[in-house]
Amino acid sequence: MSDQIPPVPPPASFPVQAPAPAGDKKGLAIASLVLGILSLCGSLVWFCGVPLSIVGVVLGFLGIKGTGRSLAIGGLILSAVGLLLAIVFAILGVVASPVIQQLQNQIISNMGY
Repeated sequence: MSDQIPPVPPPASFPVQAPAPAGDKKGLAIASLVLGILSLCGSLVWFCGVPLSIVGVVLGFLGIKGTGRSLAIGGLILSAVGLLLAIVFAILGVVASPVIQQLQNQIISNMGY
C-alpha cells in the first residue's frame, strides 16, 4: 500500500451558475405584491405612494405571464388601490388646507397670541 495522498483537482477559475428559467417571472410578481403593500402604507403621503404604486402596477403587468400569476394580480390590485388612495388623499389635502389654516388661525387668536 502506498501512503501517498491523491492529488486534489485545481479550483475552477470562476463559479458556475445554472441559468435562470426563461419564462419565470415570479420575482416580478413578488416585487409587485411588496410594492402594492408599501403603496397602501405610503398613500397618506402622495409623493411616497404614487411612485410605489406606479412601479407596482408596471411590475404586476410584467409578472402576470409568469408562474406567480396570482401574486402579480394581487400586487396589481393593491398597487392600483394605493394609487387611487394617494390621489384621493392629495385632493383632500388641497381642498382641506384652507379650512385647516382657518381653524389654526382661530385657535391662535383665542389663545391671545
